[in-house]
Amino acid sequence: MATLIRDGVTLHYEVHGEGPVLLLSHGYSATAEMWRGQVAALSAGHRLVLWDMRGHGQSDSPDDPALYSEAATVADMAAILDAVGAKTAIVGGLSLGGYMSLAFHARHPGRVRALLIIDTGPGFKKDEARTAWNSRAEETARRFETEGLAALSSGSAERRLGTHRGAKGLAGAARGMLAQRDDTVIQSLPGVRVPSLVVVGSEDKPFLAASDYMAAKIPGARKVVIEGAGHAANIDRPEAFNAALLAFLRDLPAA
Repeated sequence: MATLIRDGVTLHYEVHGEGPVLLLSHGYSATAEMWRGQVAALSAGHRLVLWDMRGHGQSDSPDDPALYSEAATVADMAAILDAVGAKTAIVGGLSLGGYMSLAFHARHPGRVRALLIIDTGPGFKKDEARTAWNSRAEETARRFETEGLAALSSGSAERRLGTHRGAKGLAGAARGMLAQRDDTVIQSLPGVRVPSLVVVGSEDKPFLAASDYMAAKIPGARKVVIEGAGHAANIDRPEAFNAALLAFLRDLPAA
């Protein structure tokens, strides 16, 4: 595990294998551990970079609420790519990690070779829907403040695999990173000009419509449904998930 410091926040990341760089970001309240079942398969032909977002895992949990944001997360991703010497990368993630991958593309399109959008939503066009989402994010933050890390006992599989230093960072991340401020990401979808794979578990009911929407809006996007999988498709059905990603990666143009 390596570290870098950006705006006073220490970020932990790890690198596996050699080849074209593939940066994967975890879901909210998960860690890089959620990708353990993908390391062998993906690092066989790629330089796989995994990391813990600020407030998560072994990365720092700053006290200042202003240090948790979509913009800070996107900048963290750019800094990690810089640290591993990658001008461009295949960029993807699950849930919040997938949303941040889309946000990274919107900010740094020239640095993205391809997108992997897994069990993810693209945000909201309507203020009312965004307000409702943000209310749930605030409830999540308060739950971590009240229950501590015991709040991780519920939810999908990826939340139970990682180890966090404490609940403070997860509360901060809920308010600053899980909550959404505008419709930039969802509006950016038609402008995506890189190969894109949208993956969703067949049992991940809240994200089925969102996956259909992204597959329709992103030009040329490929969509794969992992049968029998829930929100953590890579954990629920790792063999089928790995096969889907590897098939997509094999079809990418050479770097």
